Amino acid sequence: MRPTGLCSRMAVLALLAAGGLAAQQPPCDPDNGGLALPEGFCAIKVADHLGAVRHLVVASNGDILAAIASGGGGVTVLRDTSGDGRADVQRHFGPGGGSGIALGGGYLYFSTSSRIVRWPWATGQLEPAGDAEAIIEDLPTAGDHYTKSLALGVDALLYVNIGSATNSCQAENRAARSPGLVPCTELETRAGIWRFDPARKGQHQSDGTHFATGIRNAVAIAFQPATGIVFAAVNGRDQLGDDWGYSDERNAELPAEEFAEIRAGTDLGWPYCYFDQLLGHLVQAPEYGGDGIRVGACAAKQPPLIGFPGHWAPLGLVFYDGAQFPSAYRGGAFIAFHGSWNRSPLPQAGYRVVFVPFAAGRPTGEYSTFATMAGKPTGLRPTGLAIGPDGSLYLGSDASQSIWRIMVRH
Repeated sequence: MRPTGLCSRMAVLALLAAGGLAAQQPPCDPDNGGLALPEGFCAIKVADHLGAVRHLVVASNGDILAAIASGGGGVTVLRDTSGDGRADVQRHFGPGGGSGIALGGGYLYFSTSSRIVRWPWATGQLEPAGDAEAIIEDLPTAGDHYTKSLALGVDALLYVNIGSATNSCQAENRAARSPGLVPCTELETRAGIWRFDPARKGQHQSDGTHFATGIRNAVAIAFQPATGIVFAAVNGRDQLGDDWGYSDERNAELPAEEFAEIRAGTDLGWPYCYFDQLLGHLVQAPEYGGDGIRVGACAAKQPPLIGFPGHWAPLGLVFYDGAQFPSAYRGGAFIAFHGSWNRSPLPQAGYRVVFVPFAAGRPTGEYSTFATMAGKPTGLRPTGLAIGPDGSLYLGSDASQSIWRIMVRH
C-alpha cells in the first residue's frame, strides 16, 4: 500500500535521510544525456563538471563515490536527495588526484599514482571522520603507466595493478627497431598484479604478493561475483607500424586489447608476446624475433578469452549482478573503452562501452556495443563503471567530467 499525506512525506524523508531514493527510478533525460543506447534503455546525466572522473563505486544507499584524477582530485561523493536522479549534494576530499576506488569491509579505499589509502566508511557518510590511513606507499610511478587500479577480492585482500614502465621493454623505449631486453627485468616490479593485506598499514610493494605477471597495463580489473575470480581488460602494446614497419591496417588492428581471466601465477606474455585476434593466438613480439606469425615460446603463455581491436584502451570493467536489466545481461561484463590514439592514419576507434555476455560463468566469445555518444563516434571517453543497488549501470567519463545512470526504459 502506498503511503499518503503525512505518512507519504515521512516515508520520503526517511529515504532521504538514508542517502537518497535509490529504489525509485527517476525519469530519463529526453536525449539520454547525449548517449546512444540499445532499444529499451535510457539514461540520465547525474552530474557534470566533476573533473577527470576515473573509477566509480555505488554504495548500498545509492551514493556514488568517484575517483577524480584532476580538477582538485581525490574522491567525490554524490547524493540525490530529491529523487530526480541528479546529484544535488557533493562532497570532495582526499590526498590528490587518483584513479582507483573500492568500498568494502567498513572502509573506503583510494589510489593515487604512488600509494593507496583508506578511511573508515559507513553507508550514509558523505565525508570521512578522520585522516586517511596509508596502506601501501612508494609504489613505482616512473615511465609510461603510472595510475594504479585496485579491486577488493572476496578473500578480503586488495589487488593492485602496476602497469609497465615501457611500451615493450626495449633497450630504448619506443625507438624504431630497438631490441627487447632479455630478460625483461621490469617484470619484477611492473606489468602485473600484486595482492596485499589491507589490514596492514605502511606497506611497500615488496610486502605484497606478486599475483600475476606479463600484463602490460590492466587498468580495468574486477571480480566475478559468482566465482570470486579476477578478470582484467588489458591495454596492449603500441607502435607496431612506427617501430617495426607493420602496414597501416595491421598497426591499427594489432595487437588485441585482451580480456582475460587472472589467477595466481597467470602470465599473459608481455613483452615477449602479443595476441593477434585476427590469427586467434599469441605470437612473438618483433622486439624478440617475431615476424607476425611465429609463435615460439608464446605457446606456453596464457591467451586471453577475447581479443578486441587494437588500441581501444580499456579503462573500466564491471560484472552485471543486478536484477533491473533483462536476463541476457545477468552475469555478463561491461567494459569501458576510452578510445585510441595509435591507429593513424586510419580512423581512431573505441570510444564506447561494450557488453560481453557470459554463459556458465564463461564469456561466450561475442560482444556488442552498449553505449556511445550520439552522433559523435569519438565523443564518449568512458573510464569508470559501477552497478547501483537497483541494478542501474553507472558510467563515468574523464573528458566529459560527467557521470550517467543507465536504466531500463519504463
